[in-house]
Amino acid sequence: MKLFITGTDTGVGKTRVTTLLTTALRRSGIPAVAVKPFCSGDRSDIDLLREASGYVLSEGATTPVWLQAPAAPSVAARLEGKSLVLQDIVSWFEGLTLEHSTILVEGAGGWLVPVNESETLADLAVMLNLPVLPVVANRLGCINHTLLTLESIRSKGLHCPGIVLNNLLESDDIASRTNASELSLHTRILLETHHGQSEIPPHDLERFLASINSMKDHPAPPRGGSGTGLSSS
Repeated sequence: MKLFITGTDTGVGKTRVTTLLTTALRRSGIPAVAVKPFCSGDRSDIDLLREASGYVLSEGATTPVWLQAPAAPSVAARLEGKSLVLQDIVSWFEGLTLEHSTILVEGAGGWLVPVNESETLADLAVMLNLPVLPVVANRLGCINHTLLTLESIRSKGLHCPGIVLNNLLESDDIASRTNASELSLHTRILLETHHGQSEIPPHDLERFLASINSMKDHPAPPRGGSGTGLSSS
C-alpha cells in the first residue's frame, strides 16, 4: 500500500494523521514507513515520522529536501538559491519502493502548494501515480476546501478513496457538529481523528484498510472529469 497524504490547507494535521496511521499499521504487523519529500522550517515533522516508522529510515531518507524558511517549497528554495526538481524526488521514491512495500508520503501544506515556478505537489502525486488521501480539519470552511481539493485530485486523474476528518480542537459549534454529515454526501470519511487521540483503534484501522483495498475494484476517473466522483458510504 502506498498513499499520498495531502491537506486541504496547511495546519490541518497531516503529520499527526500520518504518524497515527503509520504507528497503527506497524502495530498490526504491516511494516509501514512514513516520509515527507519536502520540509520547510521546523524539522520536528521529520522526527515524528521517523519515530512512527520505528527509526528504520535516516533523516535524509525520510525527507530528502529540507529548507530553512517556513514557507512554500518554491519560496523557501528561492531564498536559498536552490532549484527543486520533481524528477529527483521520483528517483528517491523509487529507491524506497525497492525496500518498503507500505509507504505513506506526506505532502507539504495543501494540495496545490508550488514546488517551483511550474510544478506543484499535485504534480508530484501524479508523477508517483499514488492514490491521494486528503486530511481535513473539522472547522468552519472545510466543506468548500474539501470539495475544491477533491475536484482538483479528480482533474489530475488520480484516485481518492475518501478523506480523514481531523478534529484539531474540542469544539461544539454548529460547523464542527455538521461537517461530517455534509461531507459524507460527497465523499467517504475513511477515518475521523479526535483532539488528544493517541492511537487508532484496531477496528477503525481495519475499516480504513478495507476502504483502501477496495480501490483495486474502482479505477481512477479519467482526467478532466467533473464532480468529486465519490459516493457516500
